[in-house]
Amino acid sequence: MADKRIGVVEDHESMVLGVRAMLDGHPGLTLAASSDTVPGLLDQRPELDLVLLDLRLADGSSPTANIDALHAAGLPVLVYTGAENPYLVRLAAKAGVLGIVRKSAPVDAVVEAIAAAAEGHPVITTEWAAAIDGDPDLDAVDLSPRQQEVLSLYASGEKADRVARLTGLTTETVNDYVGRIRAKYAAAGRPAGTKIDLYRRAVEDGLLPMPERDR
Repeated sequence: MADKRIGVVEDHESMVLGVRAMLDGHPGLTLAASSDTVPGLLDQRPELDLVLLDLRLADGSSPTANIDALHAAGLPVLVYTGAENPYLVRLAAKAGVLGIVRKSAPVDAVVEAIAAAAEGHPVITTEWAAAIDGDPDLDAVDLSPRQQEVLSLYASGEKADRVARLTGLTTETVNDYVGRIRAKYAAAGRPAGTKIDLYRRAVEDGLLPMPERDR
């Protein structure tokens, strides 16, 4: 049986090296590609059996958008994360990943999970099960990739004309997108009437990173 080819999307080089070391000790698994972003991995056009995906990446990308992009390319996903943000874990679970594995799990458990997922089997862990059942009162909002992009920029502090230049849209179109985004959040029972509200919603939905607390 041919080795299963594994891809990794992770922005910490040490973690990629750790995955490579784990897989080097398993004759049926090979680390075939890696990148610090999903687009970077897809640009390599790799033939993969599974992608390990971290949820919090330096590019600020949404787990849902990343998982959707990988699925569109025909690549199954196993989340490999510190699970420090429960909402991001819930987003991943709802997006249809094969499972969620903590980076702190024992090496044997991680390798076993990767091997199972590479065969197309779901990996049932306590994190995955809890994510499926968690937070029923925080309704998801179905934003298009373009709306996610506009929200990420606008809620992070950019003005509408600046968002327009960055996205190639007109200022009028950006304002229309913002209005539609507000309406979707309101319909979900999560009002976003102010820019601060939009920032909070973007953080809750994993479109912007959670602010770090000063130590």
